[in-house]
Amino acid sequence: MIPRLGLAITRVFRAIVPDPFVLAVGLTILTFVLALAFGTWGDKSLAERALALLDSWRASSGLWKLLDFAMKMCLVLVTGHALADAPIVKRALARMASLPRSGASAVAMVGFLACSAAVVNWGLGLIVGAILAREVGRAFRERGQSLHYPLVVAAGYTGLMVWHGGLSGSAPLSMTSKLEAAKVLPASAMASLGDVPVPLDQSMFAPFNLVITLGLLALVPLVLALLSPREAALCVAPPEAITRDHGASESGISEARAGEHTGESREEITMPDRLERSAVVMLALAIPLTLVVWRFIQTRSLMEFGLNEFCALMLALGLILHGSLKSYAASAEDAARGCAGIILQFPLYAGIMAMMEASGLIATIANIIASAGGQSFTPLLTFYSAAVINLFVPSGGGQWAVQGPIALQTGLTTGVPLGKMVMAVAYGDQLTNMLQPFWALPLLAITRARARDIVGYCAVAMLAGGVWISIWMCVM
Repeated sequence: MIPRLGLAITRVFRAIVPDPFVLAVGLTILTFVLALAFGTWGDKSLAERALALLDSWRASSGLWKLLDFAMKMCLVLVTGHALADAPIVKRALARMASLPRSGASAVAMVGFLACSAAVVNWGLGLIVGAILAREVGRAFRERGQSLHYPLVVAAGYTGLMVWHGGLSGSAPLSMTSKLEAAKVLPASAMASLGDVPVPLDQSMFAPFNLVITLGLLALVPLVLALLSPREAALCVAPPEAITRDHGASESGISEARAGEHTGESREEITMPDRLERSAVVMLALAIPLTLVVWRFIQTRSLMEFGLNEFCALMLALGLILHGSLKSYAASAEDAARGCAGIILQFPLYAGIMAMMEASGLIATIANIIASAGGQSFTPLLTFYSAAVINLFVPSGGGQWAVQGPIALQTGLTTGVPLGKMVMAVAYGDQLTNMLQPFWALPLLAITRARARDIVGYCAVAMLAGGVWISIWMCVM
C-alpha cells in the first residue's frame, strides 16, 4: 500500500508541480494580480497601481533586499554539507552503519541520526542522512541480509521535517536582531518591534518548541520502524551500484597510496601546496572564528544568537574537522552546487514582499487570517497555510521572507506571541518537505534511489508529525 501511495503522490507532483524557479515566477505574477485587485490603493487608476508595483521592485527594499539574507542561506547549506563531508564524520557514519542487525533497527537509527543532525544544521542532516542510508544499505548487502532500502533512504530524508525547530532555523535566527529582521521584513512590520524582536527563548528555546522538536526526534524513528517489513519477500534490496561505487573508491585510494610509496606520479610539493594543506593555516582562521562566537555570547546573550554567529560557528567546526583549507574548499565547492536555487529565487521572493508591502496586501491577508482564527486558532491556521506555501516556496528562508510579514502582522493584530507565530511558519515549512522533492536531489544522488520510491514513506511520517505538531500548537 505504501509504495503505491508513494507512486500516486509522485505522479501528482510530476503532473502539476513545475521547477521551483518556475513556481517563483508564477508566484510573482499571482502577487502582482492580487495586489492590483485587492490592494489598498484609494482612487489610483489601474495604470498608477501597476507603476507603483514596478517602482517597488527598483526601490532599496525591492528585488535586491534579500541578497545578504540569501548569502547566509547559502552559507548554512555549504557549511552543513562540508561538515558532513569531513573524513572523520564519514568514517564515524560508516562504523555506525554496521551496528544495526535488523531492518527495523536500521531504519530507526538512520531516522534518529538524520533528524538529530538536522537539528544542528539542516544541510548537515541532509548529507548525514544520505551517507548513513547508503552505508547501511551497503553493510546489509555485503552481509547478505534483507533490507527495505527505499524505507532506509526515506529515513535519511526525514531530518528535513524537524530542521526548522533546530539551531539553523532561518525564521527564529533572523528575528534575534532588529537589523537582521529588517532585511527580511517590511518597514510596516518593524515599527512595533524592539532591538531584539523575538529572542530565542520565545521561539527556538521556548518550551513548546522543545516539546515539539524533541517529540519529533522520538516519533519519526518509531513510525519508520513500524513501517519496516518483517518478511524478506517484501523488502527491496539496495542497488548493486552502491557496492560498485564503494569498490571503485577503495581501489582508487589503494592505487594512489601505492603510487605514493613507489614514487610514481609524485609531483613536487610547492609552498602553495604546503599552505593549502597546513593545519596551522587552517587554525589561523578557525580559532578567530570560534573566538568571535564566544565573544558574542559573552558580551550579548545566547538568546540573541543569530545567522551571523551560526554561520561562523559552522565554518569553524568544519575547518577543524577537515584539518586543512584544501580539504574544506573541495567539500564547499561540491556543496555550492545546491545554492543555485537560492541565488535565482531570492530576488523574486524579495520582489513579492515589496509588492505586498506597497499594495497593503500584507495587512489585508493578515486581517483575514486573524478574523478566521482569532487568538486561539491563528497559530494553527498559520501552520497549515505555511505547509501549503512550502510546496511552492521550498526554501525556508524564502518562505519566511514571503510569509513572515503576514504572520507577524497577524500576531500583532490578534495578540498571539510573536515567537509562536514565527515557529508556526517554521513548522509548516519543514512539514511538507516530505512531499517536496527540491531538497531531496542530493540524497537521491548519493543513495542511488528514486523519489517515487521514498515519497510514500515520507508522507506517512509527515502525517504523524503533522498530528503531533497540531496537538501541541493547540495545547501550549
